Amino acid sequence: MELTSTTLERATLEKMVSIPRDRFEQLVADALDSIPTELGDKMANVAVMVEDQGDTDNILGLYQGVPLTKRGSYAGAFPDRITIYQDSICRRCQTEEQVAVAVRETIIHEVGHHFGISDERLRELGW
Repeated sequence: MELTSTTLERATLEKMVSIPRDRFEQLVADALDSIPTELGDKMANVAVMVEDQGDTDNILGLYQGVPLTKRGSYAGAFPDRITIYQDSICRRCQTEEQVAVAVRETIIHEVGHHFGISDERLRELGW
């Protein structure tokens, strides 16, 4: 049997867990709540959003902003933004528990960028 992109896409969708947006947003909120208070307090000007997917299926989350380590005067600036991509995460998971783990890992990874930690260093740390 030849595997076409349509066949692979269908197989992926059959394995993918489906979670309502409000439940997914609760998983994101739970992940944010798991961040230690002393770090969470330094995220006052960060908006966390949920969208279906990014520019590619491979991106699970995205930090947009100026990391704390690179800021000078930041008065009057728009909030930094962390976007979590629901469909991209759910495509990689077969259970809600796996989604919760992936959401938490993605949140920690993107929050790490807010604190100025590079992708390379985050990978070294296991995130």
